[in-house]
Amino acid sequence: MLITTDTEACVGSGQCALVVPEVFDQDDAEGTVVLVDAAPSEEFHHDVREAVSRCPVRAIAVVEP
Repeated sequence: MLITTDTEACVGSGQCALVVPEVFDQDDAEGTVVLVDAAPSEEFHHDVREAVSRCPVRAIAVVEP
């Protein structure tokens, strides 16, 4: 799993950081998504998919190898 984010599209809802803080954080100044781990271990894959589904503007994408 490889994750990409679009900080220009992000509205700072923070759902991703709430669901899986090991992979996502928020910028202190803007509140936009900060990718902590672009290739998380398998233990986080389910939560990452949940975070993707909760993003209101689809600013997160997952690429499966």
